Amino acid sequence: MSKVQADIERYMDGPTRTDSVMTSSFTFPPEFIGFQGHFPTKMVLPGACQIQCAISTLRQGLQQRVFLKEIVLAKYVAPVLPGDHLICTVSSVADAGNEFTCKVRVTKGEEKVSDLKLRVALGDAI
Repeated sequence: MSKVQADIERYMDGPTRTDSVMTSSFTFPPEFIGFQGHFPTKMVLPGACQIQCAISTLRQGLQQRVFLKEIVLAKYVAPVLPGDHLICTVSSVADAGNEFTCKVRVTKGEEKVSDLKLRVALGDAI
């Protein structure tokens, strides 16, 4: 596991699962590694960290290694600042086999932060 992934999972609550949907929440403090060097005058969570939130949600929820194969869609519509409480919802997870495409929505409160579509592959159990 990478240092960034480990740090992301340190600030993760969840996931919970219902049918083919997994949900986790994240609140990153200013000292979170992902903020380092990203817009030094105003810390903003990088889109890559939002993708890693989805991968971590899948990894913990499925108890398997998850490998990102392709970013099919990444649409970022609002910045994430230190202390923002994020909800990461990953859908289309049910019985999809070892490789599948999932939809991800990241929100803070009622505000949409990003929509993602990720192609992932599953590896050995963790």
